[in-house]
Amino acid sequence: MNLFNIVEEIEKVDPEFKERVSPRRDAIKNITSFGSKVAVAALPFALGSLFKKAYAAAPAAASVTDVLNYALTLEYLESYFYNQGTAAAGLIPASDKAYIADITDDENAHVKFLQDVIKQLGGTPVDSPKFDLTAGNGSGNGPFKDVLTNYQTFLAVSETFEDTGVRAYKGAAPDLLGNQVVLTAALSIHAVEARHASAIRYLRTIRGYEEIAVWINSTAGLGNDTGIALVNGNYKGEDNVMQGGVDVSKLLDSNGKPIGQIDAAAAFDEPLSMQDVLALLVGSFIVH
Repeated sequence: MNLFNIVEEIEKVDPEFKERVSPRRDAIKNITSFGSKVAVAALPFALGSLFKKAYAAAPAAASVTDVLNYALTLEYLESYFYNQGTAAAGLIPASDKAYIADITDDENAHVKFLQDVIKQLGGTPVDSPKFDLTAGNGSGNGPFKDVLTNYQTFLAVSETFEDTGVRAYKGAAPDLLGNQVVLTAALSIHAVEARHASAIRYLRTIRGYEEIAVWINSTAGLGNDTGIALVNGNYKGEDNVMQGGVDVSKLLDSNGKPIGQIDAAAAFDEPLSMQDVLALLVGSFIVH
């Protein structure tokens, strides 16, 4: 993600944006000079400050704050999951702690950022619901009951959350088209979630838990490539090869051969609607 490209796109919609945020724009540029790790950690807060300055008085449609509260609920879940995981003694191997710590920091920052944006748009952030990381709807005895004691299970649930989060943000994007600033912010989080998903898939592979690509790599008739049948619903539609009315699998590659189903499906993350995501999570991971 190139922050300054994002700012330039916002300026096309709002020519006065640059004048309102110029000092903060320079500050963000300075942040990135400290290195990518610091910049990524600081970016949600920097963006939050920038948008507050530029749009503190901008009205927001109820649908926009509804979508942001939905996103906040998902971020509450991921934040809770990773905070519980990092606090669980002996769960995360020393070699993986840096990966998981970075993801935890990002998810905590996303929660704070979304809360701030919702407030600045005149809305009220929803409270965090009660979670059951075993997917047992409050029983603590769901199908992932060893999620905080078995690292293999922890990574499996993590992969499902991250992949679902990427699809959820993509599914919500059309509802934010009327507010380019909020849309840009949401898609920046979408990009971070995609990197998280790749990192978790990489960890599962190098540990020999599952031989998978660092992106969703579905086969015909099965969108779920995780090897975990319990989460089939989270990958519904990921085997799709139709994009804009075109069967991408039949397009020719540089060697003149059809791309094929697996590569065609892997090239696109399919969106999940708010209704679909909540149906998957409420009554299992989100206590109802």
